[in-house]
Amino acid sequence: MRRDELVAYVNDYVRIHEFDDYGPQGLQVEGGDEVQKITLSVDAALPVLAAAVAAGAQFHLVHHGIFWDAPQLLNGPLGQQVRTLIKADVSLYAVHLALDAHPEVGNNAVLARLLGIEVTDWWAKAKGNPVGMLGEAPAGLQFKEFLSRVNKVLGVQARTAAHGPQSVKRIGIVSGGGAGQVGEAAALGIDTYLTGEATHTHFWDAAAYGVNVIYAGHYATETVGVKALGAHLAAKFGLKTEFLDFPTGL
Repeated sequence: MRRDELVAYVNDYVRIHEFDDYGPQGLQVEGGDEVQKITLSVDAALPVLAAAVAAGAQFHLVHHGIFWDAPQLLNGPLGQQVRTLIKADVSLYAVHLALDAHPEVGNNAVLARLLGIEVTDWWAKAKGNPVGMLGEAPAGLQFKEFLSRVNKVLGVQARTAAHGPQSVKRIGIVSGGGAGQVGEAAALGIDTYLTGEATHTHFWDAAAYGVNVIYAGHYATETVGVKALGAHLAAKFGLKTEFLDFPTGL
């Protein structure tokens, strides 16, 4: 498949141009013209990119790309990352907030589906677009049961701040770094909130607002979107795809 055709399709499918972000998204490094294999990962660290090259990829798709905020000089670790890609003629494509928010393969929609939660609305705006999922829990769902589902689905032992009701009714999900959204969650009537990483700054928020918060890991909660997007591209175009697992434990 031609690289430019793949990029155009992914751009359109994830609606990447509809999202302002914390840095330029989409095709961040341009590699060869032809793509037969795509590797995918959460992060674009040097060991991950080296693994993509070793796996024979022509196109590597990530959630966290290499360019953020202000323009960066291509030296030091960033220079090594770019040189690794260019030397092997591998493209790098990043999709951040657009993947969090996607209704089919997005991190939060996929988490909801895997956990048996029906999406009813979207919330938690980032750069102007809602990226979080809001859903109603199945009747009779208990907090301990929901936590067990989270641990099983993601293969983690999630940390909790269980200050809400034991009977779960309304669930909010924001993958990754959503610790600061507890107050907004409470205002929306969310009694149980699943996110990625905990922070000291927001440690007391769950108790203050009377909400159950599950911290299942920034990395773990953001593996599901790239995996789902990879499966979609494999089915759509018959491309080989491989998820590269480099957990941070955070």
